Amino acid sequence: MPIIALTTRDGATISGYRVDPAGKPRGGVVVVQEIFGVNAHIRSVCDFYAGEGYVAVAPALYDRIEPGFETGYAPDDMQRGFAMRARTQLADVLADVEAAVAVASQGGKVGIVGYCWGGAVAYAAACHAPGLSAAVSYYGGGLVTLIGDRPKCPMMLHFSDRDAHIPMTDVGKIAAALPDAPLYLYAADHGFNCDARAAYDAEAARLARERTLSFFAEHL
Repeated sequence: MPIIALTTRDGATISGYRVDPAGKPRGGVVVVQEIFGVNAHIRSVCDFYAGEGYVAVAPALYDRIEPGFETGYAPDDMQRGFAMRARTQLADVLADVEAAVAVASQGGKVGIVGYCWGGAVAYAAACHAPGLSAAVSYYGGGLVTLIGDRPKCPMMLHFSDRDAHIPMTDVGKIAAALPDAPLYLYAADHGFNCDARAAYDAEAARLARERTLSFFAEHL
């Protein structure tokens, strides 16, 4: 497993999962975890982006709290994930993301893509972390609380219309706050990109992935 060490600007050391493309990189992509850690699904997302030509890096955002934490999607796992997320500090998380951006930049311009909690982290990084040329958020939990800040790089957002965690009123507020950012709504549930979850929707995942790849191709 291609695990690397990431040193942050505040002197912490966390792990990351890095995958390199077979040929010359077309850029770098930082992949931001859901609340479940850098688990098999997030690693598979990195593998996918490396297969598309990017240096892909997923920082382990829980390593400051519990190194190596990862879990599945059962109800008990979800509660463990929520508990871990509650113990994080955004400043620490952004420092960890910045360390991943620095490594991904070995491939060229860097984009960031995040899922669930990671979707909100990706938005915060677009607003505050240097070195990003594009950002994509999938069903960003809590993202609506961050819209007082504006992204400093092009931003794309994916949401679903049957999401029990993100009401459509919040999606409307996000769309109104970011009129220039492409925002797509899918006939799916929260977590539709993850093929390890019951909410997986193959068609929504495919379409969102195509749009994301096109967005990265344009900006990276």
